[in-house]
Amino acid sequence: MLTSGYYSPGAYAEDLGILLEKLDISNAWLIGHSLGGAIALWGADMSPQNIKGVVCVNSGGGIYLQEEFERFRSVGRQLVRWRPLWLPYLPLMDVVFARMSVVNAIARFWGRQRLIDFAAAHPQAALGALLDSTTEAEVHLLPQIVARLKQPVYFITGDRDPIMEPKYVLHLASFHWLFSGCGENVMQIPDCGHLAMVEYPEAVASYLQTIFTQHKSLI
Repeated sequence: MLTSGYYSPGAYAEDLGILLEKLDISNAWLIGHSLGGAIALWGADMSPQNIKGVVCVNSGGGIYLQEEFERFRSVGRQLVRWRPLWLPYLPLMDVVFARMSVVNAIARFWGRQRLIDFAAAHPQAALGALLDSTTEAEVHLLPQIVARLKQPVYFITGDRDPIMEPKYVLHLASFHWLFSGCGENVMQIPDCGHLAMVEYPEAVASYLQTIFTQHKSLI
């Protein structure tokens, strides 16, 4: 095992590598949202021969703020521990989830899907991923990984993301060779929160198309 925690981003990336091998996929780009972005970066680092590039959506980091992380971990523990299975059946809860962490409310059916996913997530995996991905050592590993990646790495962020603020996305992106001092590998979407792919799917799709056009030789 190459990773420090069973539910760390590196551990998930190892599982991803096994999946790609089983599916006989040897030429792939990884696109990851939030924690999925960290897993994608780890995956590219572990399998540089198979992963040709990475796009992180609402994903950044690399700065450990002890008080904020401890508070985040504490709240996360309580949410995982006390979330009731009947939560999706409460009236208007889908509306609450359609407004959570976004600038403009997303479609109500997306809110319901977020609610279902939140209630149904495996408790051990949910808590493990929360705790293993937010240790000081784990947070400080991300910039090192980005700095040594030879593949192209791009970042998409919402300029009003309350979960992963743009300054943290820019910080992590700055360790990659594509950053070039002015954030050339970062796209900030105006009036966008933490769910760029749902809030502004056309903008995300357009940026992805531009990226893949620039790197045709890697696709």
